[in-house]
Amino acid sequence: MDFAIALDPHIPDPVYQQIYAALRAGILKGRLAPRQRLPSTRALAQSLGVSRATVTQSYDQLLSEGYLQTVTGSGTYVCDQLPDDLLRSPPLTAILAGPIPAVPLSAYGRRLEQIDPGPSPEPAVPLSFRYGRPALDRFPLELWRQLLSRHCRRTEWLDYATNPLGYGPLREAIAAYLAQARAVHCHPDQILITNGTQQALSLATRLLLSPGVRVALEEPSYLSARRVLASQGATLCPIPVDAAGMDVTALAATPGPIRLVYVTPSHQFPTGAVLSLPRRLALLAWAEQTGSLIFEDDYDSEYRYGGRPIPALQGLGDGQSVLYVGTFSKVLFPSLRVGYMVLPPALVPVFSRAKWLADRQGPTLEQAVLADFITEGHLERHIRRMRGIYDRRRQALVAALAEHWSDRATLLGENAGLHVMVRFATDIADEDLIAKAAEVGVGLISASPQYLGHSPGHEFIFSYTELEEDAIAMALERLAALNLI
Repeated sequence: MDFAIALDPHIPDPVYQQIYAALRAGILKGRLAPRQRLPSTRALAQSLGVSRATVTQSYDQLLSEGYLQTVTGSGTYVCDQLPDDLLRSPPLTAILAGPIPAVPLSAYGRRLEQIDPGPSPEPAVPLSFRYGRPALDRFPLELWRQLLSRHCRRTEWLDYATNPLGYGPLREAIAAYLAQARAVHCHPDQILITNGTQQALSLATRLLLSPGVRVALEEPSYLSARRVLASQGATLCPIPVDAAGMDVTALAATPGPIRLVYVTPSHQFPTGAVLSLPRRLALLAWAEQTGSLIFEDDYDSEYRYGGRPIPALQGLGDGQSVLYVGTFSKVLFPSLRVGYMVLPPALVPVFSRAKWLADRQGPTLEQAVLADFITEGHLERHIRRMRGIYDRRRQALVAALAEHWSDRATLLGENAGLHVMVRFATDIADEDLIAKAAEVGVGLISASPQYLGHSPGHEFIFSYTELEEDAIAMALERLAALNLI
């Protein structure tokens, strides 16, 4: 060859990659001419002091990218049909040195740029009250493995799904489960399987909302849902929440038409309030009168301690005004990524098409396993078992709060769900309290980001799902020892 290849053992790039880069640069800069013969892999390996396999790997990559060609019985040559623009391209260093032009974004992309990406990742602490994860160590993993193995011996799940609504037996199982547990009235063909609540809300916003359309939501409300609504350019109208849930009177008094209402009636996030029956009926009546739609996020209604779950909004009405959404992330495990929407019949065709365009289908194998998990009674037994575990952990949290801050901690919400919201009587800023708690190994989550408007501060979300009772007591003892509250 007309130029030498210098290998540098001090840089992280593999040797074959250095050889590849040197040969490619030589071709692009013209130092290796078209149809020029290269040394054999054996000869180049000997001259560089590397293995022949290393040089072969470099040659193979250049061959696959069209820089080299082989002639049987003759050797390896530089291709004679390289694109002219590549031959005339400036060195890569010159390209990187210049200004990189901005990629033009759509209106949707520009809105995403303006949306707050959220707080930094939570610090890794041993005693965290972080929200969103169930007690994964209590999941019946061996049972799930057996059901998974049963379906892995079959082949039908290997093919494309034929129905964009989702796996038929799973939709039938969910319909039966919802009728019994949540008094939801629906046919399996009204159920759309989604990749969790976020995808369900994303589909709804894209199909039902145009930029500038008014959307009502609870104040405070679920931050991730608010971001999805804002990404569509909707005008957000916060509606206050009190001990009885969303103030429907304030909703009705909001000026201008409301296209959609996002609500968590069974266990309001983050306050924990349960929407009272009179307000549920009033909300349904308002939606019917105004032609608005209700997005009912029923994210953890399975867990109510001291009574049966309150019937869903969807089951109280005629089902025409409510998009009912649930997920198995909190009940089973987050990585399952299976949720569902119960749609008004008139919306099924368009949502089905949108889901088909979005991702064709969810994983059939997991849906098949979940269908068996439900129909064979394992889901009901698991929920019943976990309800007892979470109830004891909630009681431990409430008792510890009362022990250390009987007159300085107010618990909000009802005896339900997977978290409580606590308002502390303190002058310490949320950020300072979180930092001090992290120093003693306790992770606190401020409720302030959940407010669209002004946050009163000093409110925290305590999830009790991941911590044993003794760990909960230890965490609050450490927090009390700081004497900040």
